Amino acid sequence: AGIEGRDGAFHLVLDGRPARTPGRNPLAVPTRDLAGAMAAEWGAQGDEINPATMPVTRIVNSAIDGVSAHAREVVEDLVKYAGSDLVCYRAAGPERLVEAQSAAWDPVLDWVRERHGVRFALAEGVMHVGQPEAACEAVRRAAEAVRSPLRLAALHVMTTLTGSVLIALAHAEGRLDAEAAWAAAHTDERHQESVWGEDHEALQRRHAREAEFRAASLVYRLAEA
Repeated sequence: AGIEGRDGAFHLVLDGRPARTPGRNPLAVPTRDLAGAMAAEWGAQGDEINPATMPVTRIVNSAIDGVSAHAREVVEDLVKYAGSDLVCYRAAGPERLVEAQSAAWDPVLDWVRERHGVRFALAEGVMHVGQPEAACEAVRRAAEAVRSPLRLAALHVMTTLTGSVLIALAHAEGRLDAEAAWAAAHTDERHQESVWGEDHEALQRRHAREAEFRAASLVYRLAEA
């Protein structure tokens, strides 16, 4: 696996031949660092290619083949998450969980208010609460400002993995680092584990999803110089 710079982009090269996406588009990105991250994934493969171990490449493929032509639909999907964002639904108890949610999620909402000038409504339990139109529109503007299909694809992956477009935006815009963002999104699970102990299979699934989240975070960071 190697990198070839041409036509203002950095192409992934496999065995001397330019690689292509599943949609047969050139597998090329705007920065050498992002191309290098893909090359590292391919270089780490053994006798058989395992796409599950190449999350950066999968996100880039998605951006090139899908998001670049359907950015509007991706933005609208992110706005849907704003209508039922994880951080807006709070537990009534026990007190430790209430405090943990407040500690993890209130700073995200504070940042949204300071950065985007809007407030989100909170609900107790799982009963749906409608969000102010201004709040959802702020998320739409923030998503529309992400012009890079690579970054928009990464933002969408981070949102679906956390269940929170607000956490994803806070991370993308530098308010939370990757570790803090992932921990915030799993406040409830971590509380349950502190009470009932860890479930090995659930923990393995979460670790796999965290690797995907960190890959999306890497794509977002490396997509622009």
